Amino acid sequence: MEFKFPKDFFWGAATSAYQVEGDNHNDWSEWELKNAKIKAQIAKNNPPAGGWPEFILESYPNPLQEENYISGKACDHYNRYEADFDIAKSLGHNAHRFSIEWSRIEPEEGEFDEKEIEHYRHVIQTLKKKGIEPFVTLWHWTLPVWLAKKGGVRNRNFPKYFERYVSKVVKSLDSEVKYWLTINEPEIYSLNAYFRGRWTPQRQGIFNFYLTIRKLVAAHKRSYKAIKKNNSSSIVGVVCNLSDFQSSEGIINVLLKVFFERFWNHYFLRNTKNYLDCIGLNFYFHNRIDYGLNKNTNEVISDVGWDLHPEGIENVLNNLKRYHRPIFITESGLADKQDQHRTWFIEKTVEAISRALSANVDVRGYFHWSLLDNFEWDKGFWPRFGLVEIDYSAKGGSASGGKTLERKIRPSALEYKKIIKQNSV
Repeated sequence: MEFKFPKDFFWGAATSAYQVEGDNHNDWSEWELKNAKIKAQIAKNNPPAGGWPEFILESYPNPLQEENYISGKACDHYNRYEADFDIAKSLGHNAHRFSIEWSRIEPEEGEFDEKEIEHYRHVIQTLKKKGIEPFVTLWHWTLPVWLAKKGGVRNRNFPKYFERYVSKVVKSLDSEVKYWLTINEPEIYSLNAYFRGRWTPQRQGIFNFYLTIRKLVAAHKRSYKAIKKNNSSSIVGVVCNLSDFQSSEGIINVLLKVFFERFWNHYFLRNTKNYLDCIGLNFYFHNRIDYGLNKNTNEVISDVGWDLHPEGIENVLNNLKRYHRPIFITESGLADKQDQHRTWFIEKTVEAISRALSANVDVRGYFHWSLLDNFEWDKGFWPRFGLVEIDYSAKGGSASGGKTLERKIRPSALEYKKIIKQNSV
Protein backbone atom coordinates (compact mmCIF):
# COMPACT_ATOMS: atom_id res chain seq x y z
CA MET A 1 0.00 0.00 0.00
CA GLU A 2 1.43 3.39 -1.03
CA PHE A 3 1.15 6.39 1.29
CA LYS A 4 1.26 9.81 -0.35
CA PHE A 5 2.66 12.67 1.74
CA PRO A 6 1.06 16.13 1.68
CA LYS A 7 2.12 18.30 -1.27
CA ASP A 8 3.64 20.94 1.02
CA PHE A 9 5.62 18.42 3.13
CA PHE A 10 9.18 19.54 3.90
CA TRP A 11 12.02 17.14 3.03
CA GLY A 12 15.60 17.95 3.89
CA ALA A 13 18.55 17.54 6.21
CA ALA A 14 20.06 19.39 9.15
CA THR A 15 23.40 20.76 10.34
CA SER A 16 24.65 22.82 13.27
CA ALA A 17 27.12 25.69 13.03
CA TYR A 18 29.83 24.41 15.33
CA GLN A 19 29.83 20.94 13.81
CA VAL A 20 30.29 22.03 10.20
CA GLU A 21 31.40 25.66 9.85
CA GLY A 22 34.99 25.52 11.10
CA ASP A 23 37.19 28.15 12.77
CA ASN A 24 34.80 28.82 15.62
CA HIS A 25 35.97 30.38 18.87
CA ASN A 26 33.68 29.64 21.79
CA ASP A 27 33.48 27.66 25.01
CA TRP A 28 33.62 24.34 23.12
CA SER A 29 36.64 25.21 20.99
CA GLU A 30 38.59 26.13 24.13
CA TRP A 31 37.42 23.02 25.97
CA GLU A 32 38.31 20.60 23.16
CA LEU A 33 41.92 21.85 23.03
CA LYS A 34 42.32 21.10 26.72
CA ASN A 35 40.79 17.63 26.45
CA ALA A 36 41.89 16.19 23.09
CA LYS A 37 44.88 14.29 24.47
CA ILE A 38 42.85 12.92 27.37
CA LYS A 39 40.06 11.74 25.07
CA ALA A 40 42.46 9.99 22.70
CA GLN A 41 44.04 8.19 25.67
CA ILE A 42 40.64 7.14 27.01
CA ALA A 43 39.76 5.72 23.58
CA LYS A 44 42.98 3.67 23.62
CA ASN A 45 42.52 2.41 27.17
CA ASN A 46 38.77 1.79 26.98
CA PRO A 47 37.85 0.46 23.54
CA PRO A 48 34.29 -0.77 22.90
CA ALA A 49 33.49 -4.44 23.45
CA GLY A 50 35.39 -6.42 20.82
CA GLY A 51 37.76 -3.53 20.16
CA TRP A 52 37.63 -0.69 17.67
CA PRO A 53 36.46 -1.95 14.23
CA GLU A 54 39.11 -1.88 11.53
CA PHE A 55 36.96 0.29 9.25
CA ILE A 56 36.94 2.94 12.00
CA LEU A 57 40.67 2.79 12.68
CA GLU A 58 41.60 2.91 9.00
CA SER A 59 39.76 6.20 8.55
CA TYR A 60 41.21 9.63 9.25
CA PRO A 61 40.95 10.94 11.82
CA ASN A 62 40.18 8.00 14.09
CA PRO A 63 39.29 7.91 17.80
CA LEU A 64 42.86 7.10 18.88
CA GLN A 65 44.25 10.34 17.43
CA GLU A 66 44.27 13.69 19.23
CA GLU A 67 43.35 15.58 16.07
CA ASN A 68 40.05 13.68 16.00
CA TYR A 69 38.88 15.75 18.97
CA ILE A 70 39.83 19.22 17.65
CA SER A 71 37.21 20.74 15.34
CA GLY A 72 39.53 23.11 13.48
CA LYS A 73 38.25 23.69 9.95
CA ALA A 74 35.48 21.09 10.51
CA CYS A 75 33.79 20.81 7.07
CA ASP A 76 34.66 24.41 6.14
CA HIS A 77 30.93 24.89 5.55
CA TYR A 78 31.31 28.55 6.52
CA ASN A 79 33.07 29.09 3.19
CA ARG A 80 31.50 26.26 1.17
CA TYR A 81 27.82 26.62 2.05
CA GLU A 82 26.79 27.60 -1.47
CA ALA A 83 28.25 24.42 -2.95
CA ASP A 84 26.81 22.37 -0.09
CA PHE A 85 23.35 23.80 -0.77
CA ASP A 86 23.80 22.93 -4.44
CA ILE A 87 24.25 19.34 -3.30
CA ALA A 88 21.14 19.54 -1.11
CA LYS A 89 19.17 20.91 -4.05
CA SER A 90 20.45 18.13 -6.33
CA LEU A 91 19.19 15.61 -3.76
CA GLY A 92 15.67 17.06 -3.96
CA HIS A 93 15.66 18.84 -0.59
CA ASN A 94 13.11 21.63 -0.27
CA ALA A 95 14.06 22.62 3.30
CA HIS A 96 17.22 22.86 5.39
CA ARG A 97 17.74 23.28 9.11
CA PHE A 98 20.91 25.02 10.32
CA SER A 99 22.03 27.03 13.34
CA ILE A 100 23.47 30.47 13.89
CA GLU A 101 26.65 30.62 15.95
CA TRP A 102 26.09 32.94 18.92
CA SER A 103 29.83 33.49 19.46
CA ARG A 104 30.14 34.93 15.93
CA ILE A 105 27.20 37.30 16.39
CA GLU A 106 28.15 38.55 19.88
CA PRO A 107 31.89 37.85 20.35
CA GLU A 108 32.08 40.39 23.19
CA GLU A 109 29.32 41.13 25.66
CA GLY A 110 26.80 43.49 24.12
CA GLU A 111 28.87 43.99 20.95
CA PHE A 112 27.34 42.59 17.76
CA ASP A 113 29.28 41.80 14.62
CA GLU A 114 27.31 43.15 11.66
CA LYS A 115 29.62 41.38 9.20
CA GLU A 116 28.66 38.00 10.67
CA ILE A 117 24.98 38.91 10.60
CA GLU A 118 25.38 39.66 6.90
CA HIS A 119 27.08 36.29 6.44
CA TYR A 120 24.04 34.48 7.81
CA ARG A 121 21.74 36.73 5.77
CA HIS A 122 23.54 35.51 2.65
CA VAL A 123 23.29 31.89 3.86
CA ILE A 124 19.52 32.28 4.20
CA GLN A 125 19.15 34.11 0.88
CA THR A 126 21.19 31.41 -0.87
CA LEU A 127 18.82 28.74 0.42
CA LYS A 128 15.75 30.68 -0.64
CA LYS A 129 17.12 31.33 -4.13
CA LYS A 130 17.49 27.58 -4.53
CA GLY A 131 13.91 26.98 -3.41
CA ILE A 132 14.99 25.57 -0.03
CA GLU A 133 13.04 26.75 3.04
CA PRO A 134 15.38 27.80 5.89
CA PHE A 135 14.66 26.56 9.41
CA VAL A 136 16.91 28.56 11.73
CA THR A 137 18.07 27.26 15.12
CA LEU A 138 19.19 30.11 17.37
CA TRP A 139 21.17 28.08 19.91
CA HIS A 140 22.81 24.71 19.35
CA TRP A 141 24.82 24.46 22.61
CA THR A 142 27.93 26.61 22.07
CA LEU A 143 28.42 29.82 24.03
CA PRO A 144 30.51 32.95 23.55
CA VAL A 145 33.61 32.78 25.74
CA TRP A 146 32.58 35.89 27.67
CA LEU A 147 29.32 34.23 28.69
CA ALA A 148 30.98 30.93 29.61
CA LYS A 149 33.29 32.86 31.95
CA LYS A 150 30.20 34.32 33.64
CA GLY A 151 28.86 30.83 34.37
CA GLY A 152 27.12 30.10 31.09
CA VAL A 153 23.58 28.79 31.27
CA ARG A 154 23.70 28.76 35.07
CA ASN A 155 24.26 32.53 35.22
CA ARG A 156 21.14 34.10 36.73
CA ASN A 157 20.90 36.51 33.78
CA PHE A 158 21.26 33.85 31.07
CA PRO A 159 17.62 34.17 29.89
CA LYS A 160 18.14 37.95 29.48
CA TYR A 161 21.42 37.48 27.62
CA PHE A 162 19.77 34.96 25.33
CA GLU A 163 16.77 37.21 24.71
CA ARG A 164 19.11 40.09 23.77
CA TYR A 165 21.00 37.93 21.28
CA VAL A 166 17.80 36.50 19.81
CA SER A 167 16.24 39.95 19.47
CA LYS A 168 19.27 41.22 17.57
CA VAL A 169 19.30 38.27 15.17
CA VAL A 170 15.56 38.28 14.56
CA LYS A 171 15.33 42.03 13.99
CA SER A 172 18.19 41.75 11.51
CA LEU A 173 17.03 38.65 9.62
CA ASP A 174 13.29 38.46 10.21
CA SER A 175 12.30 39.41 6.67
CA GLU A 176 14.18 36.36 5.40
CA VAL A 177 12.98 33.72 7.90
CA LYS A 178 9.59 32.20 8.69
CA TYR A 179 10.61 29.30 10.97
CA TRP A 180 12.63 29.97 14.13
CA LEU A 181 13.76 27.24 16.54
CA THR A 182 15.01 28.75 19.78
CA ILE A 183 16.94 25.98 21.57
CA ASN A 184 18.25 22.61 20.45
CA GLU A 185 17.72 19.67 22.82
CA PRO A 186 17.67 21.43 26.21
CA GLU A 187 17.38 18.06 27.97
CA ILE A 188 20.42 16.54 26.23
CA TYR A 189 22.54 19.62 26.92
CA SER A 190 21.50 19.70 30.58
CA LEU A 191 22.13 15.96 30.92
CA ASN A 192 25.63 15.88 29.46
CA ALA A 193 26.95 19.26 30.59
CA TYR A 194 25.34 19.53 34.02
CA PHE A 195 24.44 16.01 35.20
CA ARG A 196 26.90 13.53 33.71
CA GLY A 197 29.72 16.06 33.44
CA ARG A 198 30.80 14.80 30.01
CA TRP A 199 30.61 18.17 28.23
CA THR A 200 31.83 21.61 29.13
CA PRO A 201 31.53 22.95 31.83
CA GLN A 202 31.53 19.39 33.26
CA ARG A 203 29.21 19.92 36.18
CA GLN A 204 27.43 17.00 37.83
CA GLY A 205 24.36 16.19 39.88
CA ILE A 206 20.58 16.22 39.65
CA PHE A 207 20.40 19.68 41.24
CA ASN A 208 22.61 21.16 38.51
CA PHE A 209 20.53 19.41 35.86
CA TYR A 210 17.24 20.73 37.23
CA LEU A 211 18.44 24.33 37.59
CA THR A 212 19.92 24.28 34.09
CA ILE A 213 16.79 23.04 32.38
CA ARG A 214 14.73 25.58 34.30
CA LYS A 215 16.99 28.35 32.99
CA LEU A 216 16.46 27.05 29.46
CA VAL A 217 12.69 27.02 29.94
CA ALA A 218 12.87 30.68 30.96
CA ALA A 219 15.20 31.49 28.05
CA HIS A 220 12.82 29.92 25.56
CA LYS A 221 9.81 31.80 26.91
CA ARG A 222 11.58 35.16 26.80
CA SER A 223 12.93 34.58 23.31
CA TYR A 224 9.54 33.35 22.05
CA LYS A 225 7.91 36.57 23.20
CA ALA A 226 10.70 38.65 21.68
CA ILE A 227 10.34 36.96 18.29
CA LYS A 228 6.55 37.25 18.26
CA LYS A 229 6.73 40.90 19.33
CA ASN A 230 8.96 41.59 16.35
CA ASN A 231 6.75 39.63 13.93
CA SER A 232 3.60 37.93 15.14
CA SER A 233 3.42 35.78 11.98
CA SER A 234 6.75 34.06 12.70
CA ILE A 235 6.48 30.36 13.50
CA VAL A 236 8.50 29.69 16.65
CA GLY A 237 9.31 26.37 18.24
CA VAL A 238 11.82 24.44 20.30
CA VAL A 239 13.68 21.23 19.46
CA CYS A 240 13.49 18.35 21.95
CA ASN A 241 15.23 14.96 21.87
CA LEU A 242 12.54 12.44 22.83
CA SER A 243 12.82 8.69 23.36
CA ASP A 244 10.57 5.75 22.59
CA PHE A 245 10.18 4.24 26.07
CA GLN A 246 8.89 0.66 26.17
CA SER A 247 8.51 -1.49 29.27
CA SER A 248 8.72 -5.18 30.00
CA GLU A 249 5.97 -6.78 32.08
CA GLY A 250 5.66 -5.90 35.75
CA ILE A 251 4.23 -2.97 37.67
CA ILE A 252 7.69 -1.57 38.49
CA ASN A 253 8.63 -1.45 34.81
CA VAL A 254 5.32 0.18 33.88
CA LEU A 255 5.76 2.82 36.58
CA LEU A 256 9.34 3.49 35.46
CA LYS A 257 8.10 3.98 31.90
CA VAL A 258 5.43 6.44 33.03
CA PHE A 259 7.97 8.37 35.11
CA PHE A 260 10.69 8.65 32.47
CA GLU A 261 8.26 9.39 29.69
CA ARG A 262 6.63 12.15 31.73
CA PHE A 263 9.93 13.61 32.93
CA TRP A 264 12.17 13.19 29.87
CA ASN A 265 9.71 13.51 26.98
CA HIS A 266 7.28 16.03 28.39
CA TYR A 267 8.91 18.19 31.08
CA PHE A 268 10.21 20.90 28.75
CA LEU A 269 7.21 20.83 26.43
CA ARG A 270 4.76 20.84 29.31
CA ASN A 271 6.42 23.95 30.76
CA THR A 272 6.54 25.82 27.45
CA LYS A 273 3.33 24.64 25.78
CA ASN A 274 1.82 28.13 25.74
CA TYR A 275 4.95 29.47 24.02
CA LEU A 276 5.08 27.13 21.03
CA ASP A 277 3.80 27.49 17.49
CA CYS A 278 5.39 24.18 16.50
CA ILE A 279 7.47 21.35 17.96
CA GLY A 280 10.81 20.15 16.65
CA LEU A 281 11.37 16.44 17.34
CA ASN A 282 14.84 14.92 17.33
CA PHE A 283 14.57 11.14 17.44
CA TYR A 284 17.45 8.72 17.96
CA PHE A 285 16.72 6.50 20.95
CA HIS A 286 14.61 3.45 21.72
CA ASN A 287 14.73 2.73 25.45
CA ARG A 288 13.45 -0.62 26.70
CA ILE A 289 12.85 -0.68 30.46
CA ASP A 290 13.36 -4.00 32.27
CA TYR A 291 14.22 -3.16 35.88
CA GLY A 292 16.60 -0.60 34.44
CA LEU A 293 17.00 1.61 31.39
CA ASN A 294 18.30 0.75 27.90
CA LYS A 295 17.71 -3.00 28.09
CA ASN A 296 17.57 -3.04 24.32
CA THR A 297 17.96 -6.02 22.00
CA ASN A 298 20.54 -4.17 19.88
CA GLU A 299 19.68 -6.19 16.79
CA VAL A 300 20.98 -3.37 14.61
CA ILE A 301 23.37 -0.80 16.04
CA SER A 302 25.09 2.29 14.69
CA ASP A 303 28.84 2.83 14.64
CA VAL A 304 28.61 4.57 18.02
CA GLY A 305 26.70 1.65 19.54
CA TRP A 306 23.20 3.13 19.55
CA ASP A 307 20.35 0.66 19.16
CA LEU A 308 18.57 1.43 15.89
CA HIS A 309 14.80 1.21 16.13
CA PRO A 310 13.41 3.75 13.65
CA GLU A 311 9.85 2.42 14.01
CA GLY A 312 9.77 3.92 17.50
CA ILE A 313 9.31 7.41 16.13
CA GLU A 314 5.64 6.54 15.52
CA ASN A 315 5.00 6.10 19.25
CA VAL A 316 6.70 9.40 20.06
CA LEU A 317 4.73 11.26 17.40
CA ASN A 318 1.45 9.83 18.67
CA ASN A 319 2.32 11.00 22.18
CA LEU A 320 2.89 14.54 20.87
CA LYS A 321 -0.69 14.86 19.62
CA ARG A 322 -1.67 16.17 23.06
CA TYR A 323 0.01 19.53 22.35
CA HIS A 324 -2.05 20.24 19.22
CA ARG A 325 0.93 21.78 17.43
CA PRO A 326 2.50 21.09 14.02
CA ILE A 327 5.51 18.79 14.34
CA PHE A 328 8.74 18.80 12.35
CA ILE A 329 11.20 15.92 12.68
CA THR A 330 14.21 18.22 12.95
CA GLU A 331 16.76 15.40 13.34
CA SER A 332 16.82 11.64 12.85
CA GLY A 333 19.86 9.70 11.74
CA LEU A 334 22.72 7.35 12.51
CA ALA A 335 26.49 7.03 12.48
CA ASP A 336 27.13 4.64 9.59
CA LYS A 337 30.48 5.12 7.86
CA GLN A 338 29.98 2.18 5.51
CA ASP A 339 26.43 3.26 4.64
CA GLN A 340 25.10 -0.21 5.42
CA HIS A 341 21.97 0.73 7.35
CA ARG A 342 21.13 4.32 6.37
CA THR A 343 18.77 3.51 3.49
CA TRP A 344 16.87 1.00 5.64
CA PHE A 345 16.81 3.50 8.52
CA ILE A 346 15.37 6.30 6.38
CA GLU A 347 12.76 4.04 4.77
CA LYS A 348 11.57 2.66 8.12
CA THR A 349 11.49 6.15 9.63
CA VAL A 350 9.45 7.54 6.76
CA GLU A 351 7.07 4.58 6.92
CA ALA A 352 6.55 5.25 10.64
CA ILE A 353 5.91 8.93 9.93
CA SER A 354 3.31 7.96 7.32
CA ARG A 355 1.50 5.80 9.88
CA ALA A 356 1.47 8.71 12.33
CA LEU A 357 0.05 10.98 9.63
CA SER A 358 -2.66 8.41 8.97
CA ALA A 359 -3.50 8.61 12.68
CA ASN A 360 -3.98 12.39 12.29
CA VAL A 361 -0.67 13.47 13.82
CA ASP A 362 0.19 16.85 12.32
CA VAL A 363 3.68 16.12 10.95
CA ARG A 364 4.89 18.65 8.39
CA GLY A 365 8.51 17.81 7.66
CA TYR A 366 11.48 15.46 8.00
CA PHE A 367 15.11 16.56 8.29
CA HIS A 368 17.69 13.79 8.21
CA TRP A 369 20.74 14.19 10.42
CA SER A 370 22.94 15.14 8.82
CA LEU A 371 23.55 16.67 5.41
CA LEU A 372 27.31 16.34 5.95
CA ASP A 373 29.67 14.23 8.00
CA ASN A 374 30.61 16.53 10.85
CA PHE A 375 32.34 17.07 14.18
CA GLU A 376 30.31 15.00 16.63
CA TRP A 377 30.95 16.95 19.86
CA ASP A 378 32.92 14.94 22.44
CA LYS A 379 33.33 12.02 20.00
CA GLY A 380 35.01 14.09 17.30
CA PHE A 381 35.18 13.36 13.59
CA TRP A 382 35.09 9.57 13.42
CA PRO A 383 31.27 9.04 13.68
CA ARG A 384 29.91 9.56 10.16
CA PHE A 385 26.31 10.80 10.15
CA GLY A 386 26.27 12.43 6.72
CA LEU A 387 24.22 11.86 3.62
CA VAL A 388 27.36 13.36 2.13
CA GLU A 389 30.77 11.94 3.02
CA ILE A 390 33.60 14.34 3.89
CA ASP A 391 37.22 13.42 3.12
CA TYR A 392 39.29 14.73 6.04
CA SER A 393 42.55 13.30 4.70
CA ALA A 394 45.46 15.45 3.55
CA LYS A 395 46.00 15.31 -0.21
CA GLY A 396 47.24 18.75 -1.03
CA GLY A 397 44.20 20.57 0.28
CA SER A 398 46.24 23.37 1.81
CA ALA A 399 43.39 25.87 1.52
CA SER A 400 41.55 23.90 4.19
CA GLY A 401 44.33 23.36 6.68
CA GLY A 402 45.90 20.50 4.73
CA LYS A 403 42.63 18.59 4.28
CA THR A 404 40.82 17.97 1.02
CA LEU A 405 37.31 18.09 2.54
CA GLU A 406 36.03 16.62 -0.72
CA ARG A 407 32.28 15.96 -0.75
CA LYS A 408 30.97 12.59 -1.93
CA ILE A 409 27.28 11.74 -2.04
CA ARG A 410 26.51 8.42 -0.35
CA PRO A 411 24.19 5.88 -2.05
CA SER A 412 21.64 6.26 0.78
CA ALA A 413 21.29 9.95 -0.09
CA LEU A 414 20.18 8.94 -3.59
CA GLU A 415 17.64 6.50 -2.15
CA TYR A 416 16.31 9.30 0.06
CA LYS A 417 16.08 11.45 -3.09
CA LYS A 418 13.77 8.84 -4.65
CA ILE A 419 11.41 9.06 -1.66
CA ILE A 420 11.40 12.85 -1.92
CA LYS A 421 10.75 12.80 -5.66
CA GLN A 422 7.86 10.36 -5.27
CA ASN A 423 6.65 12.15 -2.11
CA SER A 424 5.43 8.74 -1.02
CA VAL A 425 6.44 5.51 0.62
